[in-house]
Amino acid sequence: MSQNPKKSPLLLGAMGLGALGVLGTYVAAGHERFWANWVLWFVLIFTLGLGSLFIVALEHLVSARWSVPVRRIPERLATLLLPAVPVGLIALFALPVLYPGTRPEAAHNHILAGKAFWLSIPFFSVRTAIAMVLVLIGLAILVGGSLKQDQTKDPAFNFKARKFAPAYMAIFALVITLIAFDWISGLTPEWYSDIFGVYIFAGAFLSGLAATVLCLLYLQDQDRLGGVKGDHLFNLGGFLFAFTVFWSYIGFAQYMLMWYANMPDEVIYYKVRLAGSWRAITITLALVHFILPFFALVTRAAKKDPKRLRRVAYLMLGAHLLDLYWLIFPVLGAKPLFSWPELSFALFFIGGITIWVRGAMEKGEDMPVGDPFLREGLEFRL
Repeated sequence: MSQNPKKSPLLLGAMGLGALGVLGTYVAAGHERFWANWVLWFVLIFTLGLGSLFIVALEHLVSARWSVPVRRIPERLATLLLPAVPVGLIALFALPVLYPGTRPEAAHNHILAGKAFWLSIPFFSVRTAIAMVLVLIGLAILVGGSLKQDQTKDPAFNFKARKFAPAYMAIFALVITLIAFDWISGLTPEWYSDIFGVYIFAGAFLSGLAATVLCLLYLQDQDRLGGVKGDHLFNLGGFLFAFTVFWSYIGFAQYMLMWYANMPDEVIYYKVRLAGSWRAITITLALVHFILPFFALVTRAAKKDPKRLRRVAYLMLGAHLLDLYWLIFPVLGAKPLFSWPELSFALFFIGGITIWVRGAMEKGEDMPVGDPFLREGLEFRL
């Protein structure tokens, strides 16, 4: 996300090289592998944008003051929902390729037959479209209204946003659950977990927090966030630490309950991910998504150390990607796949995300200057 224009050709070149590899994947590596990669990156972009918008709505919901000076960062990150929409609409073509419940032979499976209407391509597509419309409405009200307030200085927006925030939380709960059960759990529709939506929420919120921390540190490096102090950074570090523990708790609780019950239709999900080469991925996920960030942020001083927070934030974004890979890619077979197709998708989408976020960081003021509580937020001290 550097401002140096010399880096733009490098990003565009990476995207172009990645695009060639993406096309090559569709032609040479098989449709299943192409669509698994596409769904992976759609879910990552969508959850990153959704988690960022959740941070914005949470501030309005609880009338937080300390976070007002940094609110513009998750507002800008939430605009990732805009490119996520066309990526998601394209991903609908993956349904007959990857999702067993959408195929005609599902009628002969007594479990899937009972879910036939829910898993059908038309209803799946309608749910996805409704989810996208709802989050775009939230984006327009919470982010569009905040940008407009920079010009109008109208405090009525704060009242409107606070009234809308509870409704958005209901929208968020619905949408994150649909993403979890349709796009991820739908790959193995015989399997079911009551708390799977909460697990995906934890990952989405963590990714939004990590991206917010990285962008805040980037803007501070550019001397563009005067007034934002270590105490603001400490609170963000505290949230990052807390939800690292929350994600781990939900993930372990889900596994422990299924292990204890030992029901065949439940344990098969983990049996695949604890066998062969997938076992190493599972151990790595536990290491990078919990153990390393937990001990890196456990002290008070660490939560406001810019260097450490930057490393942990990068680690958490990588861990979120690995988590989604661990959830999605076992549908392709017993062994993890990582070679030129996955690298091509990474080049294409990481380059695109970086270019988008860098552009978003230039839109509007770096702080919500029209918010009447900005001064109070800048005076925040622990």
